[in-house]
Amino acid sequence: MQQIIQFFIRNKTNLLYLLLLFIAVIFTIQSHSYHKSKFINSANFITGGVYNSANNVSIYFNLESQNILLQEENARLNSIYHTPNDTIDNSFINDTVYSGVKYKFTPAQVIKNSYSAKNNVLLINRGKRDSMKQDFGVVTPKGILGIVDQTSTKFATVLSILNTNIKISAQLKNSNHFGSLMWNTKSPQIVQLNEISKIAPVKKGDTIVTSGRSVIFPKGIPIGVIKDYRLDSAENFYTIDVKLFNDMTNIEYVYIIENIDKDEINSLLKPNNE
Repeated sequence: MQQIIQFFIRNKTNLLYLLLLFIAVIFTIQSHSYHKSKFINSANFITGGVYNSANNVSIYFNLESQNILLQEENARLNSIYHTPNDTIDNSFINDTVYSGVKYKFTPAQVIKNSYSAKNNVLLINRGKRDSMKQDFGVVTPKGILGIVDQTSTKFATVLSILNTNIKISAQLKNSNHFGSLMWNTKSPQIVQLNEISKIAPVKKGDTIVTSGRSVIFPKGIPIGVIKDYRLDSAENFYTIDVKLFNDMTNIEYVYIIENIDKDEINSLLKPNNE
């Protein structure tokens, strides 16, 4: 306490000067509109900068929740996009389903991903409690990812497109020539489209999409572009190397696709397959 008193005694002249200067500035600002407006603008600039910085920090920490909201909105839009216009009912059912929608899109997050094995599997944070079932399609905004295999209460495994145990029906975007999409295990960026007729108009750079000829994926989901192609030994069919749109080494947010009419379609097709 004694040191504080001594500080004020030693610096009384300077402190008195600063006090009088402060009072003079206040009176100047109050009595002159120009100075007052400059002061207010400067204060607003400083406080605005502080609030803006704080808001940017808040936005950064809210990115995950915003991403979830965007996923849910995209799921609704995908449900509408992949449904014929005459079957859409505008009455809202829940987060992702509209009455009459053929395909239901549900957002999910990948929590484990493998891409270096021959039979790669992903783990996602959706399960039976989210109505997930075997043979649901899985895609990203860029293209197809795989097919749901096993489910537990909260999680599901997905057979990646980089898995030798799955085939996906795919076609040339510019024609209806279709074949089976498989992976030869050589590169996580390249898959193979087989059984494309030699009369098909194939050229490098063309887009490959899902054919819609299975009950798993809607027609037109992007897959990749033609990187190379060659005729088989009998020279009847092309084998096409397809460069994937997805970077399979960097997958986080996905959509699970449920074909609402799957059971009805399979019940009609089953007798014909026996």
